[in-house]
Amino acid sequence: MLIDGKGISQKRLAALRADIAESGLTPCLATVIVGNDPASQMYVRMKHKACQDVGVTSVGVELGEDVSTEEVVAAVARLNDDPAVHGILVQLPLPGHIDTEAVIEAVSPAKDVDGFHPENIGALFSGRPRFVPCTPGGIMTLLAEYAIPTSGASAVVLGRSVDVGRPMAALLINADATVTVCHSRTRNLEDEIRKADILVSAIGKARFVTKEMVRPGAVVIDVGINYDEDGKLCGDVDFDGVAEVASAITPVPGGVGPMTIATLMENTFAAAKRQIC
Repeated sequence: MLIDGKGISQKRLAALRADIAESGLTPCLATVIVGNDPASQMYVRMKHKACQDVGVTSVGVELGEDVSTEEVVAAVARLNDDPAVHGILVQLPLPGHIDTEAVIEAVSPAKDVDGFHPENIGALFSGRPRFVPCTPGGIMTLLAEYAIPTSGASAVVLGRSVDVGRPMAALLINADATVTVCHSRTRNLEDEIRKADILVSAIGKARFVTKEMVRPGAVVIDVGINYDEDGKLCGDVDFDGVAEVASAITPVPGGVGPMTIATLMENTFAAAKRQIC
């Protein structure tokens, strides 16, 4: 079964557009981008387009490559203080000289629609999430939409990043899965991967997960966005091979990516409702 993230995201966005129109609210998302990285600029444009499509207003703050951490924090503080702005997204990665943690912690937890603030991460791990990081949140939506059971399932998460791996593990634990988090120091990695009923790969290595690593019938979620030696876009998973043994699999592109943006829009509307109502 192909897990169609693009189709599910369109369904979710259509429902969200109707909910926003019915609410009479005008949610607003502010984005902050530092520097001229083409990929980051493209992602920000996609987010602003999604805002337009669902009835969320958006503002963009663009800062030069040579700004200081203090200047980025000051820009975030101004957005925190603006009652017309309900959600703030700082586009990552930031340039190397910027203290990323300081910038993330500067975002008001009430406007942290990316779900990266330590307060929101802590709420997630305590089982009382407020804003869930968008990629893991989108994955949980896909599992629910396709009626893939998590309770009692053996789940393996490849990657321990704060933006995907760790919150993904927390969400799966909250959904009653038994979770193993693997990373570069994991011993007998292939044996751990083969235990998975649900495998989520977020390690950023092109076609790393092969058919031989996957238990027949497993559900495989590919978070990776990579380019192979020929410059072709691909995920962490060798799609053609793994699709032969998996019961369900996400493609790249068209799998997890669209759900990330859909979840961001849902988080922004939720933030607006909390702040206005």
